[in-house]
Amino acid sequence: MQEAYVNLELTDGVGVVEFFHPQSNSLPGALLSKLAETITEAGQRDDIHIVLLKSGGDRAFCAGASFDELIAISSEEEGLQFFSGFAKVINAMRQCPKFIVGRVQGKTVGGGVGVASAMDYCFATKHASVKLSELAVGIGPFVVGPAVERKVGLAGFSELAVNATEWKTASWGQSKGLYSEVFEDAAEMDTAIQEFLGRAKKFNPEAMSEMKKIFWEGTEHWDKLLFERAAVSGRLVLSDFTRNAINKFKSKS
Repeated sequence: MQEAYVNLELTDGVGVVEFFHPQSNSLPGALLSKLAETITEAGQRDDIHIVLLKSGGDRAFCAGASFDELIAISSEEEGLQFFSGFAKVINAMRQCPKFIVGRVQGKTVGGGVGVASAMDYCFATKHASVKLSELAVGIGPFVVGPAVERKVGLAGFSELAVNATEWKTASWGQSKGLYSEVFEDAAEMDTAIQEFLGRAKKFNPEAMSEMKKIFWEGTEHWDKLLFERAAVSGRLVLSDFTRNAINKFKSKS
């Protein structure tokens, strides 16, 4: 079985950040930390003009939090540390001075929806359904909530959060602004991505950086907010309700 990784490769001015985990691209703590660090690095490099964020494989884009790590959390401090991983990734994405273009090839759940929501421009296939399943396992989309709400609005976020067991289609995601463009398959999507990156990487870097500030205006308090939200998740994950719900999910997988 292929091991988990986060890679950064430079291709003609494009910094390609790719993450992978053999369990449907779920994100355990170590991978979250590495992903945040790599996005920050890409934003600081002068030879990178624009960032492409993608996951490995041809199926799920991201399965969200690692159930194995969730069930192993034994204290509020450990819970805060784990959920802070998603806070660090989203904050790294919003603070990155480069545009971050997303490639979502398949289904994305929970924290993965937060990552997709934090893209500045996001491509997807028709298979890229979304679901915020957190309430179904006894917690809630607290950390990723601000990013999702910013992208799809309060009504869209509420719909995803409350209807926690149902998938929303890629078309739904596009109609709400989560996805900028949706394609029949990955090959068609990748052609469009390359054409887009070929144009966008030639934009004035300073202008892109200033635009990025405008896109994310009003989120400066997220440096504090997302970690406060992580503490809520870290407390709830210790409940018997959540532990029983996670074990049921694990037994089905």
